[in-house]
Amino acid sequence: MARRTKEEALETRNALLDAAERVFSEKGVARTSLTDVATVAGVTRGAVYWHFKDKADLLNAMLRRVTLPMEEASLASGDDPIEDPLGHVRSCLINVLKRTATDAQSRRVFEIVFHKCEFIDDMAPARDRCVAMRAGYLSEIERDLRNAIKKGQLPRGVRPRSAAIAMHALIDGLISNWVLEPNFQLGREAAYMVDMFIDGLRAARN
Repeated sequence: MARRTKEEALETRNALLDAAERVFSEKGVARTSLTDVATVAGVTRGAVYWHFKDKADLLNAMLRRVTLPMEEASLASGDDPIEDPLGHVRSCLINVLKRTATDAQSRRVFEIVFHKCEFIDDMAPARDRCVAMRAGYLSEIERDLRNAIKKGQLPRGVRPRSAAIAMHALIDGLISNWVLEPNFQLGREAAYMVDMFIDGLRAARN
């Protein structure tokens, strides 16, 4: 009986998170009330407060539930030495773009993060999560670029930190623009756009 109660509670929690993802995407975080989320989930407002203390807590739980493509790529790299660091970072960047183009949940979360949420006041913790995710991903890219330089895959004129920031800005900008208006084939063009950037790094002066 207790096990079934736990299962039901988890089902309710997941239903609320699914509903929040949907309503935040449609209406924006600021214009969404907890009553809206409860209605879409088919539960009472009290059920929302049973699982989440407020809207910010609900948003943060929604973001934690989804391993965003960039974070997933960072976690997948681990701490093991990489034989082909430039190939690894290239593969990660391409996979980020392709995953975003094909995974509806990732796309909705990116839309919310980029265009449907103001990270102020009680939404600051969600901003902190995004900043932490960005910092981790930048560190992974920078590490791969440093190793690529050591292995002779890139010229010594490349500044790893600056290149990592520019790479992240490329991916961030492509995703932000695509979820706002998908008027280009993000998945199909992913390799071409990433390779253009890497070719530019290869051409950097020593």
